[in-house]
Amino acid sequence: MALSDLLKTTFERKASDLHLKVGVPPVLRIDGHLVPLENEKRLTQDDNIAIASSIMNPSQKARFNEKNELDMAYAVPGLGRFRVNIFKQRGSVGMVFRMVPAKILNFEDLVLPQVLVKIAQEQRGLILVTGTTGSGKSTTLAAMIDYINTSRTTNIVTIEDPIEFLHRDKKSIINQREIGSDTFSFSDALRSALRQDPDVILVGEMRDFETISIALTAAETGHLVLSTLHTVDTTETINRIISVFPPYQQKQVRMQLAAVIKGIISQRLVSRADGKGRVPAVEVMLGTLSVRESIIDDMKTRNIPQIISTGMVHYGMQTFDQSLLGLYKKGLITYEEALLSASNPDDFALKVKGIQSTSDIALEEDEKKRGGTGIRGTIGGTAPKPGGTTGYTQKPREAQEYKGTSGDSDFKIDRFGDK
Repeated sequence: MALSDLLKTTFERKASDLHLKVGVPPVLRIDGHLVPLENEKRLTQDDNIAIASSIMNPSQKARFNEKNELDMAYAVPGLGRFRVNIFKQRGSVGMVFRMVPAKILNFEDLVLPQVLVKIAQEQRGLILVTGTTGSGKSTTLAAMIDYINTSRTTNIVTIEDPIEFLHRDKKSIINQREIGSDTFSFSDALRSALRQDPDVILVGEMRDFETISIALTAAETGHLVLSTLHTVDTTETINRIISVFPPYQQKQVRMQLAAVIKGIISQRLVSRADGKGRVPAVEVMLGTLSVRESIIDDMKTRNIPQIISTGMVHYGMQTFDQSLLGLYKKGLITYEEALLSASNPDDFALKVKGIQSTSDIALEEDEKKRGGTGIRGTIGGTAPKPGGTTGYTQKPREAQEYKGTSGDSDFKIDRFGDK
């Protein structure tokens, strides 16, 4: 089967990835599961070399021959774009094609928590989208950039490896730069971007010390910086950023990060109960005063999950387990899938039964000491009511800006591409 036919099959079967490995038939990843195309012949070294050569230009071939691996984008008219990684393993050439949706979906299409709209309205600071490979990071970032592009006049610079979603100018001006063809590295492009009169800078991934350092400085000097990290939750994200710096700088970096952080969105995709794709479970942290204090004090950083949990009603923050609970109560995921994805399966099981865990009780006591009303109902109380309201027993304060959660409306089938 020709590459065009394989990619068409990938598209038609709603696969996220196509794997081409010597010695086995082509393999698709569908809803998180690897599915061999058993009717296809086993690929040979000549097959893969011919496919790789057909999609690379001369400069890409030179880079591949030098480094034995290459990231690139490949477009197929009528199907869409693919992010491609070409590599060598045990002397043979291998490839993975990641499907990038042709259309940039908005927050409503993706049924992401409404609080992401508030985050995308920030004018300056740092916004991070995190998760494992294949958790939908690039799709969420594309939705955020498109929201900004649609809603206000800004100069947006994106730095990507490779460019995945293609943006066109709407209210904003967008310049998209690709590592390898337009610039040599994330750090070089980010340093240059600061001299391009940017309002918004998207960095495809904060991979190293220099890129992270420049990104923090850019956010500190009045720009809105969006980026990704391959971390599983908020706490790991913060610790990862801090750990990149030498010990003598870490206190200063904690203060710098606390000053600029606007939000951290961590994602996991969970199989639907009806077998029709996956739905996103999303942890959302906002840069509230309590969060900033916990970033500055390394002894308090571990308390951030509890701060997120108690901030669900007040600010729209939510932990993974709160997101999973909403999905489970909606019938969108099974109890077994929820447990597999839960950060704390034992506590999650108690919450499903309407029983407070010991951590919940400790949180409630801490809230009462601060003069609050406790969190009973937010964690161990009634389930969200059908139809959109949260149904929690605790009433919002006068100054609250947000009342909804990701459980307010049904998630659709998995529309998340790449990262």
